[in-house]
Amino acid sequence: MTEPTRLQMLSEFLEQNPSDAFARYGLAMEYAKAGQTDTALEQFSKLLQQHPDYTNGYFMAAQTLEKLGRTPEAKKMLESGIDAAKRTGNKHALSEMAGMLEEIG
Repeated sequence: MTEPTRLQMLSEFLEQNPSDAFARYGLAMEYAKAGQTDTALEQFSKLLQQHPDYTNGYFMAAQTLEKLGRTPEAKKMLESGIDAAKRTGNKHALSEMAGMLEEIG
């Protein structure tokens, strides 16, 4: 019997716990790592709809969009993430996203 992959484990966990932010983020990251960027972006979108203050989701979604050459969408994602970081007082995330926004400017 083969070991389940991280994608399988996270998918199964989310079936049982659909509002778990960390698992949704992990699933999106696994899809991104596997090169399944459209599916990754769908998962980031679900994450941010359910958890609008999950700042890492904005940052990683923006990085995924930028890798695809979708710079205008990446900028909008970063701007939304910066707003979330300000709301939550997450200075580290704010700094990272502001830096990326300036870089892709």
